[in-house]
Amino acid sequence: MGTEEIDPVERHLAQIEERGYTIVPAVFDDDTASDLVDALDRIESERGILASDNSFEGRSTVRVYNLLAHGPRFEAIPVQPDILRIVEGVLDSGCLVSSLSSIAIGAGETAQPIHSDDQVLPLPKPHVATVCNTMWALTDFTEANGATRVIPGSHLWDHSPTYGVHYDSEPAEMHRGSVLVWHGSLWHGGGANRTADRRYGIAMNYCAGWIRQQENQQLGLALDTVAGFTPRLRELCGFSTYRQLIGHIEKQTPAQRFFDTAGPTSLFDAT
Repeated sequence: MGTEEIDPVERHLAQIEERGYTIVPAVFDDDTASDLVDALDRIESERGILASDNSFEGRSTVRVYNLLAHGPRFEAIPVQPDILRIVEGVLDSGCLVSSLSSIAIGAGETAQPIHSDDQVLPLPKPHVATVCNTMWALTDFTEANGATRVIPGSHLWDHSPTYGVHYDSEPAEMHRGSVLVWHGSLWHGGGANRTADRRYGIAMNYCAGWIRQQENQQLGLALDTVAGFTPRLRELCGFSTYRQLIGHIEKQTPAQRFFDTAGPTSLFDAT
């Protein structure tokens, strides 16, 4: 008897369940990676964005936040179907864009302190997934240039790391065009860059529909910009309701209110 082929999404979900993360190879091509790097460099130059000066964001790392406000090329990232299906498997189809930003780790940057992305939430651990985050590799991610460092299985532990304490970790190395997906409780951090070149990545972060988003998408994006989004991207940005209830405006979704679109019946009316 032949063996049945495992659905790639189910395989990635099993890896996240077991070790807290997975790497999806060849999600996008070199041309897309180069275009995104060029766009990020241009935004950085035009807006005079500089590296921060703290241990978390880094002192030789440049970050561009709120990328959905910077043009259509970034709109394809939150809705990339192969990655979104995995994220929906960790959270559910009511998940939201929590934040979309770039992280360019410069030469000489030190390692980011190990942390978990949900440790600011006042919930006992382990708990149901509230956050599922992804890192898009716009350059190769290697141990030498600052590949994200992870502690496999730590998403199942009953506590969060103490900020600033050293923990043994391993690099999540991956080729350009790959995407790292991890459970929000996983202990991780950006690596040190010991090379002369930048390590470019895009952090596409999601949260459960009942958790407040890290970046305020509704106030951070102009309504004219959101009007041009696909319906699914508008939902992911929070112009929707969670389970037909959470986030409504007088029993309408924000998209119904602001864009006069069709939408689900209010839970109040469905019962």
